[in-house]
Amino acid sequence: MILIIDDDEAVRTSLSLLLKGAGCMVKTAAEPDEAYPVLQEPTLHLVLLDMNFSLETSGKEGLEALQKIKQIRPQLPVILMTGWGSISLAVKGMKYGAADFVHKPWDNNHLLQSIKTALELAKLAEKGDYESTPTRKQLDSQYGFDAIIGQDPALLAVLKTVGRVSPTDASVLITGESGTGKELIAEAIHRNSLRRNKSFIKVNLGGISASLFESEMFGHKRGAFTDAKADWTGRFELAHKGTIFLDEIGDLDMNSQVKLLRVLQDRTYEVLGDSRSRSVDVRVICATNRDLPAMVAENKFREDLFYRINLITVKLPALRERPGDIPLLASHYVSYLQTVYQRPELSISKKALHWLKGLPFPGNIRELRNLVERTVLVSENRMLEVSDFEQQLLHAPKPVIRTGLPAVGAMTLDEIELAMIKQALELYNHNITKVAKALGLTRGVLYRRLDKFNIPYDPKE
Repeated sequence: MILIIDDDEAVRTSLSLLLKGAGCMVKTAAEPDEAYPVLQEPTLHLVLLDMNFSLETSGKEGLEALQKIKQIRPQLPVILMTGWGSISLAVKGMKYGAADFVHKPWDNNHLLQSIKTALELAKLAEKGDYESTPTRKQLDSQYGFDAIIGQDPALLAVLKTVGRVSPTDASVLITGESGTGKELIAEAIHRNSLRRNKSFIKVNLGGISASLFESEMFGHKRGAFTDAKADWTGRFELAHKGTIFLDEIGDLDMNSQVKLLRVLQDRTYEVLGDSRSRSVDVRVICATNRDLPAMVAENKFREDLFYRINLITVKLPALRERPGDIPLLASHYVSYLQTVYQRPELSISKKALHWLKGLPFPGNIRELRNLVERTVLVSENRMLEVSDFEQQLLHAPKPVIRTGLPAVGAMTLDEIELAMIKQALELYNHNITKVAKALGLTRGVLYRRLDKFNIPYDPKE
């Protein structure tokens, strides 16, 4: 049963017809005091709560009602509704425990999807209290996580969460250091979702300049701007009915964050050069290696966008936090490289596996994979030993690019910056992640520098 609390009779009637048509039982109340007795009914599963019940439009009455509902039924999902939406009101509601925030007039399909997601997550939370921790074998048989290697309890906890939330349409924020496998987790969520047979669109937000954001994400019509020589399909349209993976969302500039928030909140967008609004049905997964709460506190990331994307947060452990998985990963990569480089006799010694287990690997899984591959390429031994890996560590590029400065007046600041970037690109073989780290930049900032100096790069790098 769903309880509708709204002082507008027309709204109550309209919502009742919509929900009953979707097969839901409905009860209505014109004000919170009338609704509180209904909260104790065991058949009640969700509340749709208006934010204003008088001439005042601050939303204070709705927030007070939300807090009281949460005191009576802490686990009951509540979706807030208002015709006087504001950013601060939405954020406060989410902080107080609201499952979602919907503006009036609402889109019927979007509202029904929001209700479905909230109910599914509430059911999962209730079941989670009674579930035991599954084994890796059980997780693989149920969800098919074959591409994700590891047996550490921290990783198993992540996979359990991924398996449980995948069938819902909840937005997921994947956090963790660079190289921990965030893209693999996003792919696993899509593969286990009800959208598995639709598109999975990956977008590296750090590789899209602010000036091209709208065109890349929402598309453009021919002639919309100077270089628009043909129609362009945006990433959201490509992802319609499927999943969109927004990687490096922490690198997105503030203006682009506003544009992204609108499509995530209203599920509508406009193609550049076309005034007609379009609707999109998409599951959103985001990833970042940045500390978004800290960025919110520093006004570098929008708080409303943060609450919109992190309905479910999955934090991936660093490789040093699960050292027992290092031998498994190394053996996996060696087995894979046997085929790639046609060296079926290739193997790795137990001593080498134990030695690898003791390395810190600040670059995480990506660094381990690169070390194993470099070693396989250089070594002529059939069995890889500690000495083989040590040689590659000794010859690995050091994060020092250049010492000293040119004489004053010999080069402009832009020329010095360009020279540093070119040297770093050469030193690190155009590995964008390593170049950015060596220069003390984020990937997003580095991409903007590359655009500034017209240096070509692969946005998938």
